Amino acid sequence: MTKKLWGGRFTKNTDPLVEKFTRSLHTDIALFEYDVTASIAHAKMLGKCKVIPKKDAQKIVKGLVSILNEFEKGKTKIDQSAEDVHTLVQALLEKKIGAPAKKLHTARSRNDQVSTDTRMFAKDYIIVLIEVVKDLQASLDSVANRHKTVSMPGYTHMQHAQPVLFKNYTGAYREMFERDKERLSEIYKRIDILPLGSCALAGTSLAIDRKFVAKELGFSKVSQNTLDAVSDRDFIIEILSAAALTGMHMSRISEDLIIWSTSEFNFVDIDEAFCTGSSIMPQKKNPDVLELIRGNAGRLYANLMSMLVTMKGLPLTYNRDMQLDKAPLFDSLNIIKDQLEILSKLIRTMKLNKAAIDRQLQDPGLYATLMAERLVKKGVSFKDAHRIVGKNYARL
Repeated sequence: MTKKLWGGRFTKNTDPLVEKFTRSLHTDIALFEYDVTASIAHAKMLGKCKVIPKKDAQKIVKGLVSILNEFEKGKTKIDQSAEDVHTLVQALLEKKIGAPAKKLHTARSRNDQVSTDTRMFAKDYIIVLIEVVKDLQASLDSVANRHKTVSMPGYTHMQHAQPVLFKNYTGAYREMFERDKERLSEIYKRIDILPLGSCALAGTSLAIDRKFVAKELGFSKVSQNTLDAVSDRDFIIEILSAAALTGMHMSRISEDLIIWSTSEFNFVDIDEAFCTGSSIMPQKKNPDVLELIRGNAGRLYANLMSMLVTMKGLPLTYNRDMQLDKAPLFDSLNIIKDQLEILSKLIRTMKLNKAAIDRQLQDPGLYATLMAERLVKKGVSFKDAHRIVGKNYARL
């Protein structure tokens, strides 16, 4: 069994049920590469500042680079008994280089370590998400440009309202996703702060160089308050909030496309590559992908709510409750990325049924507002014009 990083004062073994209950490796193994990368920067700094002998720092760095290479090649043997990813990396390093590995954890705690790893993970993921959102916007532009002159009924309360251009409909969703993209960019700025060096909560009396580590890891600045640095999970809540909003936007466009693909509307034809069938009804072509996107909005909301509730009322500074932050974060980010990618392809390949759309455009009610405005241009008050057109429409 992997040795604990905190076992110095304990004389009894942890109860097996507690071992299982508190273990987080199954979740935070996703941070392995970030934990090793941050540890490399930390070791370099310890050697540079002469907190540990330079030769030991070099051995640590060399060992960590080897561990990272092995992991990337799928050669790492994961000890499932390790409490968390930090313990696993420490154990792998001790096995590889021996005694010098014990100096790696100088001037840091798992409290600032996990926050650093998670921020690095989130920064990389946000960059990817912004690009995927751009691709979805490009798909919306593509289908709009193919049908730039197509008009269609616009709806309020799911009733015919006024005719609109199809490109304006897609443009509305483009705007939603543009706000999503802007939100992610703003969140990135608040994530881009290095907490490492805050240690457990009060920093360290050792002469370390946090700015050096920040530069090595690509952070724009270091945290200013050590207590806040180890206890802050606002950045995760912000990401989950942004994910929930993006999920809501994807759910809304999915609902429109689901309705438009029904026999009753028949406005769009979704490519078969993005549909499924029925095990009993041979004729069925179901928009299951869009239904799952619509359904996953609930998971995204739940992940956000779970973190808000988890953080509610937590006293300063770090509390073990915060270990539960990564599962909803990873889940939401994976959902959003997968859905953005598949929705982009679905929209790019779908076709419009112009004949069905044109039939709906024959509804005279769609032009009632236009008729009222024509009367206004002739000097009739809008209130009277509204009444006149409304009475005439009611007779149809």
